[in-house]
Amino acid sequence: MNILLTGASKGLGLKTTESLLNKGWKVYAISRSKTENLNELLLQYPDNLKWLQYDLADGENIRQTVFKDWISFDTPIHGFVNNAALAYDDIITNLNLVSLEKMYRLNVFAPMILTKFVLRQMLLHNIKGSIVHISSISVHTGYKGLAMYASTKGALEAFSKNTAREWGEKGIRSNCLVAGFMETEMSSTLSDSQKNRIYQRTSMKQPVDVESVAETIGFLLSDGAKSITGQNIHVDNGTI
Repeated sequence: MNILLTGASKGLGLKTTESLLNKGWKVYAISRSKTENLNELLLQYPDNLKWLQYDLADGENIRQTVFKDWISFDTPIHGFVNNAALAYDDIITNLNLVSLEKMYRLNVFAPMILTKFVLRQMLLHNIKGSIVHISSISVHTGYKGLAMYASTKGALEAFSKNTAREWGEKGIRSNCLVAGFMETEMSSTLSDSQKNRIYQRTSMKQPVDVESVAETIGFLLSDGAKSITGQNIHVDNGTI
């Protein structure tokens, strides 16, 4: 299985990359930077992990750089994990258009463009593939300061459901994994009291386990989930 994964250098992306490699799959990983942990994986899996340094906010060159020059059109893609994201947090009355547009380029426009070319690659090679977009619980349960960020993930959920409807006849699936709050760099700016308030809104009163999310992504990519499409799969410790 060849899997394209974005945002691979840290947090959930890094853990998912490791999880997929442990299954014996080949991962084409994209990130803006190479962390020490990612470099360790590159040394550990020289044959199955391929890495590209690329800023996905540059949507104009995705086809040429990612698919033509790097993966090549001859390579079948069995799965796509859209994990890369930028968090722009603020209250709505402080909304800044430049920051909002920057977030939408990375969180929404880049995944749509990537999906376009992933679908073409799957169709070219007659692959019944799987697409997994990483969404957020903030789409479904409001949090102060996350309205703009949640709107990007809500757009992805709508896009994913319609992708599933459009390409299901070809055996191509599309789902969103709705992740709860995890202990990652993206949540590191929150204070302990802010985190605790968030965790108290869950049934389990604790942060979501990153490995659990990564393993669920692997399941959604696998044949074991071949009848699951157009869904939002919540991995959020029972957020209520």
